Amino acid sequence: MNEQTTQATLASQTTQATQTFEYKAEMKQLLHLIVHSLYTHPEVFVRELISNASDALNKARYRQLTDTAILDYDTPLQITISADRDQHTFTIEDNGIGMEREDLLSKLGTIASSGTLEFLKNLQASGGKVDGTMIGQFGVGFYSVFMAADNVTVETRHASPDSIGLRWQSDGKGTFTIEETDKATRGTKISFTLKESAWEFSDEYRLKSIITKYSNFVDFPILIGSEHINSVKALWQLPKDQVSAEELTEFYKFLTNDYQAPLGHLQLSIEGSVNFKALLFVPETAPMRPTAFEQDKSLHLYSNKVMIQENCKELLPEYLRFMRGVVDTDDLPLNVSREVAQSSPAMAKISKVLTSKILNVLQEWEQSEPVKYETFYKNFGSLFKLGINSDYMNREAIINLLRFESSLQQKGTLVSFKDYVSRMRDEQTEIYYLSGEHRDVMAVNPNLEYFQKNNIEVLLLTDPVDIIIVPSIPSFEGKMLKSIDKADVNVSSAKSDTSDEPSRQATDDLLKLFKDVLADKVEDVVESHRLVDAVVTLVVGKEGMDVQMEKMMKMLDKDFKGSRKVLEVNTEHPMIKNLSQMCLANSEDVRLRQYILQLYESALLIEGNLTTPTLFIRRMWEIMSDATK
Repeated sequence: MNEQTTQATLASQTTQATQTFEYKAEMKQLLHLIVHSLYTHPEVFVRELISNASDALNKARYRQLTDTAILDYDTPLQITISADRDQHTFTIEDNGIGMEREDLLSKLGTIASSGTLEFLKNLQASGGKVDGTMIGQFGVGFYSVFMAADNVTVETRHASPDSIGLRWQSDGKGTFTIEETDKATRGTKISFTLKESAWEFSDEYRLKSIITKYSNFVDFPILIGSEHINSVKALWQLPKDQVSAEELTEFYKFLTNDYQAPLGHLQLSIEGSVNFKALLFVPETAPMRPTAFEQDKSLHLYSNKVMIQENCKELLPEYLRFMRGVVDTDDLPLNVSREVAQSSPAMAKISKVLTSKILNVLQEWEQSEPVKYETFYKNFGSLFKLGINSDYMNREAIINLLRFESSLQQKGTLVSFKDYVSRMRDEQTEIYYLSGEHRDVMAVNPNLEYFQKNNIEVLLLTDPVDIIIVPSIPSFEGKMLKSIDKADVNVSSAKSDTSDEPSRQATDDLLKLFKDVLADKVEDVVESHRLVDAVVTLVVGKEGMDVQMEKMMKMLDKDFKGSRKVLEVNTEHPMIKNLSQMCLANSEDVRLRQYILQLYESALLIEGNLTTPTLFIRRMWEIMSDATK
């Protein structure tokens, strides 16, 4: 037994064939949370058990394609549910792939998804509620059975001809047992006596309503007695006009375990160089778990209505992995392996068509349903925009679909490059942008002052992904993209003439002193043409790295130093005029060097890169003490 993979420890061995295992502490905590704290809809245990049975049947159907020696080869694939209103018992049985001993340890004795317990704990601590219909999203669906039962028995036998029958039992509190049985047939049977609070689930009418609500589109017959309950419709095979909106929503919920209706869908029937049918959905919201895009099932791949892969990553590029749905093609053999699928020309063609069709739908939303598109972008934009640097064939289409906040629009309003260009002044030659963590902080950035004063629009890049994506877009419709943190931004016309401007010589002398004092700290010191109210600011040199990108590099590498920056000085500011007069009178005045250092470090403080705040404060106290004598 591999303890790292099972998370369960052997506590005692009562007989040669019966073993008792103890749940690890985190598993006990998870079960307690599920039963007592988080879930308020115990009916979902029925859906979860059916979903697990369906997965097992799919695996059996796939194995039957290549293995005629599989146990019970000719047995029809189905799920049977029985309940006794008098005894309050519940049983669900499938003839799917079944489980071996290691499966019982790993699937019924551990937390299926890493981070699940931590996520649920945080949700509970913050007072959040998990709707019962969401349980399947966390990889703990089987354990929902303990909301309805105190003790659960699982009898199973794997499809391999040399397998043995096994029985798993647990009260969901501290331990579980595994023992050998004489089960003769393939598949899994789960049975238990319902708690008094769950007696309603021994009523057949109640069970039928739950199956119709949650599991109507399971791809195998669900029987209660001899009655077939679910519809078993392959919706993607039907003409569009024969599929209702209600059926689409219910199919999506069944497919994804989502509790919300999808934001939109796309149904395709393609014939030509490649033949396939597809039913794809865009979720209403992004997953709550950060790693969900990698863990969740994106697209199911079918061949002639037989599922051959439940998470076929080759069907879509990474930046479209938020899509959910089904693709069914007869251009792949039923027994296709993952390796063959990856290298198949048919798969490449299907992926190309799907990508193009999805982008077309997003373009339609952008033009005719802007609210829907904005919802999509706010949820999935961070993933979607990664296509800029990976899908060169569709790069232009993706760039047109990008959205950003703007200095001239209300907070939360998103604009496109096309919107920006349409509002540009005739003399403006560049598209300006500024990156930062929060819009409120960016709004008081000194480098933005000139643009605000002159009502020139600046795109505000608040998504960390933007600092990777936008610099790789050199221009849009002939307009160069330029960060306003760069030293060479074309704002030279901002400088105005003033009658009380100090002499040119005094200004030049002061700037020279700035350069001497900060020689080992900055790349250069120049007169600013962008500052209005601020005294100084730090900007990136022509070859320097974006400010936000530099911060990210420092987070990844504590020894990363970054490039030296250019200090811009607002020579029209009263403080600089005063310093120019001081310099003219006595360039050796020690206070001048003190003031210059303080101004430089104030610029570091504004951009979040001041590493010596204590020295900065002490110098400020000294300056204030001197000023208040």
